[in-house]
Parts: sequence; structure tokens; C-alpha cells
Amino acid sequence: MVAPPDNDVLWARALHHSHNGSPALQGVSLGVREGEILAVSGPRGSGKTTLLRCLSGRLVPREGEVWFNSAPVHTMTSLQRERLRRDRFGWVGPQPDLVPELTAWENTALPLMLRGTSRRAAKSAALDWLERLDAGDCARLRPHALLQAQRQRVAIARALVTMPSLLFADEPTAPLHRADGAQVLRTLTAAARSHRITVLLATHDPDVAALADRTAHLLDGRRVNSVHLNGAEGRDACSLSV
Repeated sequence: MVAPPDNDVLWARALHHSHNGSPALQGVSLGVREGEILAVSGPRGSGKTTLLRCLSGRLVPREGEVWFNSAPVHTMTSLQRERLRRDRFGWVGPQPDLVPELTAWENTALPLMLRGTSRRAAKSAALDWLERLDAGDCARLRPHALLQAQRQRVAIARALVTMPSLLFADEPTAPLHRADGAQVLRTLTAAARSHRITVLLATHDPDVAALADRTAHLLDGRRVNSVHLNGAEGRDACSLSV
């Protein structure tokens, strides 16, 4: 194994993975610097979610290496990867997956309380993050009483309340209307930048990718330098990255 570059908080080399025999990742490599917001873009089915799941330790790649702060994630046990996700990583998906019986602040505070943080301290931190994400007025409401955009803000607050080193955001605004999605993304990226939280943001929307510092493009499970529609031929054109 080759150790990652010193300036990358997260580094992956030659990742391969398949789903039911169908290739999802084919030799993907990338590095992410501390405090950077990196967009992973590409059409649906290009491997974005599989890549984020491999990088976050939710999925072990069939081949390749994933390093976090010089620790090899790909060789960790399932318990070690679970602890890493709990203690250092945050995750936001396209659906908020809130606990229906808990209020917004309780959902937000849940990761802290599972760590053993006192209820008072966890509540204070949860309310603070809900305010930062313009969801403070939702704090005492349960998910069924919230709008979709409000539920997603609560999910983002829950992911940020532990102050993770890395936040993995997989199409976090996919179910939202464009205006709501844009506002949610602005608050997420602003909060991440103000606290030097590294973000990997998977999206098929170029407007969302434009909010990032840098973009890694995927097509059919491979890194590419550019993706565009060839109007004359009606086919996708791309060039493989080196």
C-alpha cells in the first residue's frame, strides 16, 4: 500500500466495485483537501453514490484503497469503520430519514446523545445548528408537521451537529424544488466553510456543482475530464482523466 499525499484528508486510488455483476466504479482515484468542498458530478447511474459509500466506509470496494488522515479505511474491520462514521463523518442523503417519534431538535441531537453527551448539552448544540440552518422555528415539531425542505434542513443539522471532519452529501436536494434546494445548499456550504468541514457533494445538477471549490466528473463509473452532449451526433462525448 502507498500512503496518501500529506495535503489530502481523504484519498482514494483505483477503486473498483460492482453491483450484481454490473460495474459501478472502474478505477476511480481522487484526493480531497481539508476544508475543501468537492462536487462529484455526473448523470444518474454514473457511480456517484457508490463512490461516496466507498469513501465513507459504508461500502468496501472490490479493489483499491481509501485513506482518511493516513489511516487505511479499506482494511478496517466493520466495527472500526462504524466508529469512524460515528466519530468523524457526517452523511446526508436525498431523503432525510428522520425518526418520526422525535422532534426536530431531538432528531438533530440524537448523534450526540448516542455518543454519551448530556441531554442539556446535546439540545443546546442541536438548537444552535437548527438556527444556523434557518430551521430554528421547527425545533419542537415532529417530522410529519414539517415541509420537505424543513425536514432536509433538520437532516443536515443532524449531520453537522457532531462537527464531523468530513460531510458526505449524496444528492441532498434531489427531492426539493429548485428554489428550496438552492437555499438549502447555500446554508450547507456556508456552514461547512465557516467550520472548515470538508464536503463531498454528489450531484447531477451543474448549478449545484458550481457551489463547490472543485468538481470530479464521473461517467459510467470512470473519472472523466469533461462531459458534454455532442449536438451533431447526439451522443455523450468525454475524455478520460489521467
